[in-house]
Amino acid sequence: MPKEAFGPEHRFLERKEILTYEEIERIVRIFVDLGIKKVRLTGGEPLLRRDLPRLVELLSALEGLEDLSLTTNGLLLVEQAAALKAAGLTRVTVSLDSLDDAVFRRMNDVDIPVAAVLNGIDAAERAGFSPIKINAVVRRGVNDHTIVDLARRFRDSPHVVRFIEFMDVGTTNGWRLDQVVTGKEILQRLAGAFRLEPVEPAYRGEVARRYREPGGGGEIGLITSVSQPFCGDCTRARLSPEGKLFTCLFATSGTDLRGLLRAGSTDDSLRKAISGVWKRREDRYSEIRSTSTPALPRIEMSYIGG
Repeated sequence: MPKEAFGPEHRFLERKEILTYEEIERIVRIFVDLGIKKVRLTGGEPLLRRDLPRLVELLSALEGLEDLSLTTNGLLLVEQAAALKAAGLTRVTVSLDSLDDAVFRRMNDVDIPVAAVLNGIDAAERAGFSPIKINAVVRRGVNDHTIVDLARRFRDSPHVVRFIEFMDVGTTNGWRLDQVVTGKEILQRLAGAFRLEPVEPAYRGEVARRYREPGGGGEIGLITSVSQPFCGDCTRARLSPEGKLFTCLFATSGTDLRGLLRAGSTDDSLRKAISGVWKRREDRYSEIRSTSTPALPRIEMSYIGG
């Protein structure tokens, strides 16, 4: 969350505006009834939410939910990884854009050192999370010169390093098309240091194109929503902290589920509302992206999650 946009004067949501854990559990249960198999807790930084393992425990108990994961900056994993694992969390993804400390501090804008994130990854591994996904957003002229070092750091581990094309999510990250390093170019750079072969997708709609060196070792993923959009296979919905349902990462507005919840709607009414939103969706921002679309109003990734 850029300091110039979210400084001391920014008004954050009051607690009464945020869904309770019980309300989140109820909505997720309805989603699972409708066929959702995977749930990811993201942010912002989800580990800042008080008593997060309690939410994990509620969600992991839902019959039919097969995968419960979390995306984090890793800073608080040293303190929380064991409790999250005990509560039923399945997988962890950690954001780490570079191993170069100066580059990484400049990109995260809150002066988090690389060592703190690596300590968090080690703590998650000790707690039993493996493989761990490491996400790196690649920006030309900022951290693209460090991608080989990052891939090499986890080469002999079971973990997955995923390089993500710089996306125009929200309006505060200073996105420019000329700063996008395409997945094709990233793969070409990695091919100079590694002998990579493609891995078949694990399921339809998998967002990362996967590669691995023959004989095992760490896996590489490329997420190419700018140069190779995958809107047609998208199976993701997003729930904001105050209960708005979004059907696209680049959405401009969402559907208020909190209002329905607190107005006394039955599970059946909520199920019909959610199903109706999903059936009507026509989102394909990444497919129609042009020089003009980045000027459209969009919500921030720190609000809706990645």
